[in-house]
Amino acid sequence: MTATAENGKGGQAMQRPPVVSKEAWEAAHRQLLVKEKAHTRARDALAAERRRMPWMAVEKNYAFEAPQGRVSLLDLFEGRHQLIVYRAFYEPGVFGWPEHACRGCSMVADQVAHVAHLNARDTTLVFASRAPQADIAGLKARMGWTIPWVTVTDDFDWDFGVGEWHGTNVFYRDGERIFRTYFVNNRGDEQMGGTWNYLDITPLGRQEVWEDSPEGYPQTPTYKWWNWHDSYTADAEPDKKWVEVSDAGEAAFREESAKAKP
Repeated sequence: MTATAENGKGGQAMQRPPVVSKEAWEAAHRQLLVKEKAHTRARDALAAERRRMPWMAVEKNYAFEAPQGRVSLLDLFEGRHQLIVYRAFYEPGVFGWPEHACRGCSMVADQVAHVAHLNARDTTLVFASRAPQADIAGLKARMGWTIPWVTVTDDFDWDFGVGEWHGTNVFYRDGERIFRTYFVNNRGDEQMGGTWNYLDITPLGRQEVWEDSPEGYPQTPTYKWWNWHDSYTADAEPDKKWVEVSDAGEAAFREESAKAKP
């Protein structure tokens, strides 16, 4: 039996689900959890397919303006192997200029997790717009954004499908050779911002041992590389105490999962 409830805005009442006992609620949750776990496994399988997508060589030289001056696409990697570039619309002609970037792109920027976690997985995240660096610096300061943000100076946006609409391109660096490995836009972009979602669209993935990745891909023990964002140190071994805590947590999870199996 359904009932009505206020919609929170003083308008027409909305049809709400039934109110049930604790036991009935937990049964409904368990039933839904089966589908949610299947969704998680399907998402992992899709990420594994991305890691096997063919690559496209980037043959042109692209230039950007950065806070330190003119830089190349290769420079944007900052020495890492993976690069994620989000095309954010902030430039003359965009609604909100010059006080604001596009509302949608600003929503994306507001959701970006601390980039130190991506950096720890050999991955650099960069936003790119056509606004001058002075305007970008002012916008970042006012909005509290710390994401690296460069100015597009050539056909980079048009060549990679983001000339008229936002989108996220992923690149891999092999020495000085650069390859385009993935691209997502439209509603695919709305999930971006979290560390895991970004890593799941990269060719190397999360780089943890449970992942289905091609042979030879870098992988480390699950959870062990995690750290406070101000505590990552290059080539540092996982903290012994954190290894103990995460091992205990993983063991408890597996024990509980085993009990839950029919």
